[in-house]
Amino acid sequence: MSKSLLLSKTENYVRKKLEGEGTGHDWWHIHRVRNTALKLAIEEKANLFIVEMAALLHDIADHKFHDGNEEIGPATAKKWL
Repeated sequence: MSKSLLLSKTENYVRKKLEGEGTGHDWWHIHRVRNTALKLAIEEKANLFIVEMAALLHDIADHKFHDGNEEIGPATAKKWL
């Protein structure tokens, strides 16, 4: 799968998963984080694909909303990938 296709599918997955989230960790939060992360990544000459994927998935299953379980987020991201 191409990187652009994976980014597009990941964006759709995250958007659907966080749509209507009322805690402030909704799609628009992810969108802002992604834009900021990409600006910084360009300045720092970082791998844009890795930074964008990390930004998209960073709150996919936040521990604050899963009884403090800090393993659920990475597990959810890994399952998606």
